[in-house]
Amino acid sequence: MPESPTPKKRPHHLGAWVLIAAVPAACALAFGYVGGWLAPQRLTPKRLVDQFEANAGVHPGYRRNHAKGVCVAGYFQSSGQAAPYSMAQVFAPGQRTPVVGRFAIPGSNPYAPDSSVPIRSMALRFTQTNGQQWRTGMNSMPVFPVATPQAFYEQLQAQQPDPATGKPDPKKVAAFFAAHPETAAFRAWAKTAKPSASFATESYWSLDAFVFTGPDGQRHAVRWRMVPQSADDDGAAPTDADYLATDLRQRLSHGPLRWKLVVTLANPGDPTDDATRAWPTDRPTVDAGTLVVESEQAQDSGPCRDINYDPTVLPNGIAPSDDPLLPARSAAYADSYLRRTSEEAHLPGTASMPAKAQPEARQ
Repeated sequence: MPESPTPKKRPHHLGAWVLIAAVPAACALAFGYVGGWLAPQRLTPKRLVDQFEANAGVHPGYRRNHAKGVCVAGYFQSSGQAAPYSMAQVFAPGQRTPVVGRFAIPGSNPYAPDSSVPIRSMALRFTQTNGQQWRTGMNSMPVFPVATPQAFYEQLQAQQPDPATGKPDPKKVAAFFAAHPETAAFRAWAKTAKPSASFATESYWSLDAFVFTGPDGQRHAVRWRMVPQSADDDGAAPTDADYLATDLRQRLSHGPLRWKLVVTLANPGDPTDDATRAWPTDRPTVDAGTLVVESEQAQDSGPCRDINYDPTVLPNGIAPSDDPLLPARSAAYADSYLRRTSEEAHLPGTASMPAKAQPEARQ
């Protein structure tokens, strides 16, 4: 009788088990790094937003920056001139895209007087018919003070009020600016900047660079700005603490307000990773269309209340550049958004929202 063949031993798949175990371990390490658990001194979204709270206190239910604002709504009418540079539907010839926006002033105090800062902001959400969105946050200054999230955090620290005086320590602020020469362009602008009497007469810059991709696949580094079509009255800012919302309401009672969206195309070598450096004024520009603002509403009940104006929410045809401020803004906005929306559940009068104000997908 022939011998029975000796059963073969199954190989030990030790390598496979090691790999399987390594995947969740790597994920845990990644989450630890992102959360700052493994590097307590590393800048995280939480630390950045905590610093906003340290500077101005905690105001439940409000954004941690640009806390004081007003909702607006309208539409964007494309001129078609940007369509060769970006395949985004919002730029298609004749396209009319609904917009929900927000005007605000910087800072974490929702009760700050409108004259307390010379900067105004415009945030917009364009909702295309294909369901994709373009969200952008712009400011009424041509350059940002610093180029990196770490430098911005250090600036907030330097501007934290001294408990003894209730104001920032001038020595700490001076030391910060001395250590950051890249702030020179912003400081030069700030020396002559004055609080305006209206949101409607301001220009608003994207500050960060982005990348357009055209129908031909060509990529174009861009920045944009909103140019007002309302006349500047050149008058001094009123003394009323809330004059900006009052002025906006009065202007809209006479008809819509308009801005031209002007897109600037970079030349090769223009910096796309440094918001402190303006591009030369001779760069080509494109009149992409007109923003039309038709109505306003208080931010606590208006359509902008539950929108996170994350500047990295972009449609096909628009992408972030290599500017390090963009991912930092996205992460900090998300942290702020989660804080204020979780707080709303515990505030009087917010248990039930009108249907039109129900929050969109959290992000």
